[in-house]
Amino acid sequence: MKYFIYIFYITYFMLCVTSVSAINMESPLYKIQFGNVNIGAKNSSSGSYNINTTLGQTSAGEFSRNGYIISAGFQYVKAIIPFTFSISKNYIDLGTLVPNNFTNDTATLRVSFGAAGSYQVTAIEEGQLRTMDNSNTIVDTGCNGGNTCDETGADVWDSTSAYGFGYKMSGEDIPSTFNQPGCSDNCYRRFPDDLNLPTPEPPAILMSNNDVTLTLNSKPKDIYHEAVITFQANVEATQQAGTYQTIINFVATPGY
Repeated sequence: MKYFIYIFYITYFMLCVTSVSAINMESPLYKIQFGNVNIGAKNSSSGSYNINTTLGQTSAGEFSRNGYIISAGFQYVKAIIPFTFSISKNYIDLGTLVPNNFTNDTATLRVSFGAAGSYQVTAIEEGQLRTMDNSNTIVDTGCNGGNTCDETGADVWDSTSAYGFGYKMSGEDIPSTFNQPGCSDNCYRRFPDDLNLPTPEPPAILMSNNDVTLTLNSKPKDIYHEAVITFQANVEATQQAGTYQTIINFVATPGY
């Protein structure tokens, strides 16, 4: 029997700032979530333009010094919307691997970019799939051609006589290599290996977008993008039995 256990370790990109105090205005029924009250802050729009304005506030604008940035004014309220990344599950179990048969499992990646103007999600494996004692491994896929896909380029992998472990992406903001002509939803690539010797491989981009700025017409769905990652494994009859595992590190990074 051949067992396969796949474990994720999720890394979040955290932004830390020093706390700042301001005057809170509230009553049992109301709370004003601004450090000041002005006389003309609002969203305005026409057929071609959107504009956020602040009128009557002292020192409205963006100010920076010695590594700190203060965004003062109504138009900067979007900056308080957090950037978040989530994955639908942190453990993938492909069960018992049967030689010359594909086994798959999926997870959903969601990026809620908030005030970020861009973002990317990367991934890297901490070594190939291997047994607990490191005596046996399952190689990363080379797709149907034996070496036609790699860490950045995807290719068709639907032959049960082509062995290894790999993944494919579908959904929003995924690399174009997964949508190239001739893929027919079967284009895979392998994860880069952080333990590759003599030189560790750089992480691979799974999702990215250089322009996710929100607008006045943004709907709830507009503030997050989703993609599905599908993991696939196939082994030959000579593969040693055992429990195989690895760790995949995901990193989501916003840009402002």
